[in-house]
Amino acid sequence: MKSGSKRQANFELLRIVAMFMIISLHYLVKGGIATPFPFPAKENPAGVLAWLVEAFCIVAVNCYVLISGYFLVESAWKPGRAVSLVLQVLFYSLLVPPLLLLTGVVSAGDLDMYDWIGFAFPFGTEHYWFATAYLVMYLFAPFLAAGIEKMKKRDLQILLVFLFAVFSLEKTVLPLYLATDRYGYDFGWFLCLFVAAGYIRRYGISWLDRQSHAAGLYALSCVLIWLFSLAANTVGGKMETFVHYADMLYTYNHLLCVTGAVSLFYVFKNMRVREGRFAETVRKLAPYTFGVYLLHEHILVRYEWMKWLGAEKVKESFLFVPHLLLCVAAVYAVGTAVDFVRARIFSMAGKRRQ
Repeated sequence: MKSGSKRQANFELLRIVAMFMIISLHYLVKGGIATPFPFPAKENPAGVLAWLVEAFCIVAVNCYVLISGYFLVESAWKPGRAVSLVLQVLFYSLLVPPLLLLTGVVSAGDLDMYDWIGFAFPFGTEHYWFATAYLVMYLFAPFLAAGIEKMKKRDLQILLVFLFAVFSLEKTVLPLYLATDRYGYDFGWFLCLFVAAGYIRRYGISWLDRQSHAAGLYALSCVLIWLFSLAANTVGGKMETFVHYADMLYTYNHLLCVTGAVSLFYVFKNMRVREGRFAETVRKLAPYTFGVYLLHEHILVRYEWMKWLGAEKVKESFLFVPHLLLCVAAVYAVGTAVDFVRARIFSMAGKRRQ
């Protein structure tokens, strides 16, 4: 994310915005605010709004991967970066459980041997599915970058058509669950996004260079996700097959999620953030966003923090909107502070080793 010696504030801002969106998704779904489909819209209008908010946030994970691919495709591969990622994940995976035990939030009887194995081996057990998929993508990055560099524009376009036809278009149009579909929760999907990001870096998508086009496509994609979901559930009361579409629309590899993510990426790609205090603040905060994810998505925390913050009290109420904003800000602030401390510990440990 660097331009010269400085990180590009527009992409760093997208990383922060994407993390706010991810926390919002977890609040809405795991906090029970976005009640499961189907439900009569007139009986739970707040739930309908919650699913609209989720539609605008569902693109966040794809945006995160697009940012990484956009820069990794032209960056030198560093094994130390993979090691750093592993150590950062282990820091949270291993240290959160003892902290919760010491504070009495979790009792020793609640954890068995298999829990501790999961804490010690978070990648193989997919304790953090995103971290596992991202690590594999990073290990493949030099091969993908070399291949993208060698390919002609036309060949790369054909490859992208095949990739997205298999991983996205097929599941978007077929009214059944596919055995190979992981809903975008795997490294295979991340590799597709990496190739897409590489294409954007090398050739771009000229139509999206206009901010009005990019912002409009993002808004349209998200609204269509929401409208089609409501329609599918309405029809699903009579034809069960259509309920499938409501479930699939809110998955990372759905075609509308892809168009929404790429267009939002372009909104920030072509954004000009004026140099000054705001840009510097963005650059300082952005490196800690992954730590925010690792803290609030620890398996002992991911279904609890919404309860700790009282999400149940605003369920099926429009009060969830201000409560959501306060909770997301609080989680981001705490996660940033914790990862700031983690980064200082790692820095001191690195200096001692030298």
